Formats: sequence, C-alpha cells, structure tokens
Amino acid sequence: MFYNCVVRIVGFVVWLLNGKTDVQNKEKLPKAETYILAAPHRSWLDPIFIAVAAYPHVYSTMAKQELFKKGFINWFLRKMHAFPVNRENPGPSALKQPVNILKEGERNIFIFSTGSRYDNEVKGGTSAMARLAKVPIVPVVFQGPFSLKALIKRENAFVRFGDPIRLPEGKRISKDELAAIDQALMDSFDRLDNEVNPNFKYDYTKKQSS
Repeated sequence: MFYNCVVRIVGFVVWLLNGKTDVQNKEKLPKAETYILAAPHRSWLDPIFIAVAAYPHVYSTMAKQELFKKGFINWFLRKMHAFPVNRENPGPSALKQPVNILKEGERNIFIFSTGSRYDNEVKGGTSAMARLAKVPIVPVVFQGPFSLKALIKRENAFVRFGDPIRLPEGKRISKDELAAIDQALMDSFDRLDNEVNPNFKYDYTKKQSS
C-alpha cells in the first residue's frame, strides 16, 4: 500500500513538472511470474521514471548500505521494499536476498545492471540472479531529462521495455553462457535506445546531476 501510494504521488508530481512520459511496450512485462527489470544507470531520475512507467508492478531494489544508517531514510527505503548491499564487498547476501524475494513471488527486482552512471558494461550479477531464481530478465531504457534542470524544462521523457530474456532451463549454465546473456542484455539496451531515438548517445564521462 505504501509503495503504491508513493509511486502514484511521485507520478503525479513528475507529470506536473515534465508532462506525460512516453511509455512503450509495457505489455512485455510478465504478469504471471516474477522477473528482473534491468536498466542501464544514467541519472538519479532513472528509478523514478521507470517505477512510475511500470506501475502497478511492484519492485524491490538494492541500495548502498550507507543510506540505511539514517533513521528516516532507513524507514522510507524499507517501506519502499529497498534492501541494503555493501558495494565494496557484496558477498553472497547480495544475491541471496533478491533471489529469495523473487522466489516468494510477490515482488519483482529492479536492478541497474551497469552499476554506476559512468559504466556502460553489464555486470554479471543480473544473469547470476536470474539463474538462481529461475526468472526472466526484462530490459528497459530511459531517455529524457537526466537532471533537475532538464526536468523543469520539460524535456521529453521515454521509457521503453524490451522482450524478456529467458535463461536455458533444465541444464547447468556455464560461465561462458552467463557472459553471453550479459552481452545479450547490453545489446538489448542498445537496441531499445536506437528504437526510441537513433541519434541518442549517452555520455558516460559526464556527470548528469545538474
């Protein structure tokens, strides 16, 4: 209930500030099974626009453990189904908790597969999580305002979902096969970006925060 209320309120604020987001291919989100929603990280606005676009689908997300040391932020993040992860030393729990959430079948996982805003390579955690939980990976990209300034200027916003990537079933998946899945996910990001705007280029060397 809390998650739904926050997403709806935030969606209304985003609409007031920026107008209607062009949400594409939302029908590709699975309805009968849990899944991993995977995106490249480009701005602090990414999770906001994507969560609003995917509503009423509900997600749990990872957040750096330092954020959970502050009372109100800790309370808010947990109410929004976020859980802490040690970025410097993730350990087995970084996979165990999201895998358990997916297996419970009540919430999906939203993850930035490239890690930081300055990296254009998919990390292996997404495919490993999908393998352990036996769920598909749905790629999604966000194009639009990457800063508060651009948001207020009402820069056009797009969220496009891609076809689910399903891992082979009934067999052991090798490291090479997992690497191929990571590459397929990266290729999906590029393809979705091109479908939204063939001229789109994201500068991974530029800080997108102002």
